[in-house]
Amino acid sequence: MTPMSDLLHLPQSQRLALAIALWDSLDEEAREGALPLEPALCAELDRRWTVHLANPAAAVPWDEVRSQLGLG
Repeated sequence: MTPMSDLLHLPQSQRLALAIALWDSLDEEAREGALPLEPALCAELDRRWTVHLANPAAAVPWDEVRSQLGLG
């Protein structure tokens, strides 16, 4: 087994791929309990999802958001 300190020295892209693979290896029940959300945050996410479903064309692509924030 690879020590955690070795994994932390992997290139960013490999660490991200590993994180995704680990997350994907969890079953649905484990995922749901892993990141509990406050009721107010759940309500806000539901509200935003409803707004998006009503007008999906209003969504801004992630590349554009990154550019506007000066991140890309």
